[in-house]
Amino acid sequence: MKIVIIGGTGLIGSKTTERLRAKGHEVIAASPNTGVNTITGEGLAEALQGTEVVLDLANSPSFEDKAVMEFFETSGSNLLAAEKVAGVKHHVALSVVGTERLQESGYFRAKLAQEKLIRESGIPFTIVHSTQFMEFVGGIAQSSMVGDKVHLSSAFVQPIASDDVADAMADVALGAPAAGIVEIAGPDRFRLNELVARYLELTGDSRQVVADPEAKYFGARLEDGSLVTDNDPGLGKIGFDQWFATAPRR
Repeated sequence: MKIVIIGGTGLIGSKTTERLRAKGHEVIAASPNTGVNTITGEGLAEALQGTEVVLDLANSPSFEDKAVMEFFETSGSNLLAAEKVAGVKHHVALSVVGTERLQESGYFRAKLAQEKLIRESGIPFTIVHSTQFMEFVGGIAQSSMVGDKVHLSSAFVQPIASDDVADAMADVALGAPAAGIVEIAGPDRFRLNELVARYLELTGDSRQVVADPEAKYFGARLEDGSLVTDNDPGLGKIGFDQWFATAPRR
């Protein structure tokens, strides 16, 4: 089966590509670097010829409200239009657990707009809602600096390793369209501030983490359950300690 992965050279895309190729499928890892651009439309028609499944793993290069909305609306519209012409049978998109609850955030408003385009496209689809990736914990700390301290909500998170996300994306790509949302999460639940504090301690980073109920995440204030799900998500196998023990150090 031919599968096109938009954002196929990124963190999740590259791992998902490896898994699907190992199962014997023809996989196109599509990105602007490989001549496929969902914003301009360059290379889309050619890449999608004979394609049965498309995975959209692309993310906006800018999280500024206007820019991120333009990215997901333009990219989504161009991709879905090209899929209709090519006769794609299953559109799979990666989104975020809690998207519908975090509409104070421009980023999550844009993700919800992307999901609306998919639902209204007429193409059979599955939207995968994932919790936060373990690989992004350091970045969350960096983006939450206030002065010389890290200010974070104490809301719950259930981080998932990128390898588990890729396993899930490969399984969804080879399954029947869900015509709705599939949720995935890591095996362990933490308070966000405590998870980041633990990560910084393990990496020898002396920055102090402050539990701040006013701290925002991508521009949205969090409630305890904003970033987690109790809707029987598929759980990853890799816990935080196991992931950290083997994660590359930068």
